[in-house]
Amino acid sequence: MLKLQQHSFDLKRPLVMGILNITPDSFSDGGNYLDLNQAIIRAEKMIEEGVDIIDVGGESTRPGSDPVSSDEELKRITPFIKAITKNSNIPISVDTYKPQVMEEVIDMGIAMINDIYALQQPGAIDVIKKSKVGVCLMHMQGTPKTMQINPIYKDVVSEVKLFLEDRVSLLLKEGVDISRVIVDPGFGFGKTFEHNMTLLRNLESFQSLKLPMLVGLSRKSFIRKILDGKHDDHLSGSLSAAVLSISKGAKIVRVHDVKETKSGLKIMQVIQGNS
Repeated sequence: MLKLQQHSFDLKRPLVMGILNITPDSFSDGGNYLDLNQAIIRAEKMIEEGVDIIDVGGESTRPGSDPVSSDEELKRITPFIKAITKNSNIPISVDTYKPQVMEEVIDMGIAMINDIYALQQPGAIDVIKKSKVGVCLMHMQGTPKTMQINPIYKDVVSEVKLFLEDRVSLLLKEGVDISRVIVDPGFGFGKTFEHNMTLLRNLESFQSLKLPMLVGLSRKSFIRKILDGKHDDHLSGSLSAAVLSISKGAKIVRVHDVKETKSGLKIMQVIQGNS
């Protein structure tokens, strides 16, 4: 059972997390939802399409991106959180690594923190300990600014898994309930094309962590590379990757295209007799 504040999921079916970036510079939808009304319309559309969780972010973490201040991040996301939680009970995840931002959005009733640094920033674990939110611990080599500058691993699968094991172990020692914890191998975050492919081919090995795994493959550059860089093929590539990741043990897929992903996963479930 996965517990995200007042929300619980038994994970008998895969969950679809919809991406909503309230930023000017995210790699796929940057600038599309800076306007509050547009962000709300997009969220309502995802809810209509059957999204399970909406993941909102106020800072781009695309390769080469620069960080923004906590105040700027909060300025971007808090009006949306206030508006959507007023009229909907949909679980809201906030994609942030800053303790100040975590603290403020948790007070607003969000369900989950999605942290690309896996709570490594000073004070981040303390904020999570005081709350009941779910938390996703992601692996990243370097920082968004530097992560794609020659990332190196001896064994990418073993190293990513060991990192996640260590972060989970620390969190449990701090008294955070295991039912609140999710792991993410961090596709595209400090990994080359070959690293990403190796992780995807061996994704089922992460089931040994015995924790729900979130996978974010939607519109990633390495998916486009497989398709010879054709941008108009990002949907078919992303859907294929999402279905494959679920078949290999992922429990949550983080996507831009909610309706299409839900349809693809339903086909898989019906064929497998799990509908």
